[in-house]
Formats: sequence, structure tokens, C-alpha cells
Amino acid sequence: MARRRKRKSRRRLEGRRILELVPQFSIESGEEKPVTAARKFIQAQAILPPALLLVRRNEHTTDRYFWAEKGLFSAQYVEENHFLFPSLRVLIGDTEDAPVAVTSH
Repeated sequence: MARRRKRKSRRRLEGRRILELVPQFSIESGEEKPVTAARKFIQAQAILPPALLLVRRNEHTTDRYFWAEKGLFSAQYVEENHFLFPSLRVLIGDTEDAPVAVTSH
């Protein structure tokens, strides 16, 4: 019996393309939990949002986090909900929230 291929979400694929534009940092978690290692790295390096952190847990597992103005998020969540993050809207040049200038003659 043939297996059906999993449908790829367009919204998530768009979010993944947007996250490729963000600066990335790769770190090792060491003895700490991955999210703790990410938070300490952000503080030590004074990283400004937006940024993507790839935290290597062990030789097989890497966790991805997105550093935003609102805090640290799972990169998968950000891929699916990229429109909720103003810093990503600025990167892609989304003018949805920009005021429209009205000129009179």
C-alpha cells in the first residue's frame, strides 16, 4: 500500500524562508538545558532581536529558538506564526501596518 505524503503548510514554509534572513548563532548546550544555554548566550553576547539560535543538545539533536522583542520562542512556533512578530514584518518589508500618506493638491 502506498503511503501518502505529508502536506506541507504554505504558512510554515513562508515562515521558514523569512527566518533564513535572520542572523543565526550556533552553540552547544553542555550540561545545561538547551533553553537555559540559549538565554545565557544571549545575555553574555548582548544579542539584539531578531536572532535564531541553534542549540546543540547532543550529536543527534539540535533545538532551534527565535529571540524576539517579546522573548525566546520555539523556531517552529515562529515559522507557523511569523505574522505575530513585528521584527520579522520589518525584514520582509511588510507595509500592512504602515500609515498611508494622503496628499492634497
